[in-house]
Amino acid sequence: MNKQCELIEKIYKDASMGRFSTEKLLGNLKDKDNKIIGDVEEIFKGYSSFEEKAKEILLSRDIPPEKVGNMTKMMSSMGIFKEVLADNSDSAIADLLIQGLLMGEVEMKKRIENASDDVNKDDFDLAKDFLKFQKKSHKIMEKYL
Repeated sequence: MNKQCELIEKIYKDASMGRFSTEKLLGNLKDKDNKIIGDVEEIFKGYSSFEEKAKEILLSRDIPPEKVGNMTKMMSSMGIFKEVLADNSDSAIADLLIQGLLMGEVEMKKRIENASDDVNKDDFDLAKDFLKFQKKSHKIMEKYL
């Protein structure tokens, strides 16, 4: 991992996984009457936006974005399917999303706090914006608990 692009690479991987997971979750909620769907769609859009921004930055620096592994995606898909099958209430879905968001928040906060001084200011600002997005999404999901 390129030290100067570490934050952007982390944003890309986390946003990519978040987008994939929320997309799968929305697919599992299709044709269901959950009130949470609109907020999950907004989180999906947010993840998609951060994924695209990070990808553009990496490509502009001739760094190929590292894809999330198929095994990780498969495990996520199976976990989401199992959880929604067991309980598709808004509360259970919010709890599932909060778990993922919280893991991402903790990881991104550590990355920001430990970022080297030579990290590009724009990269640092994008990382802080991504952390704000995760915290805001977390807060929105809490209303469903």
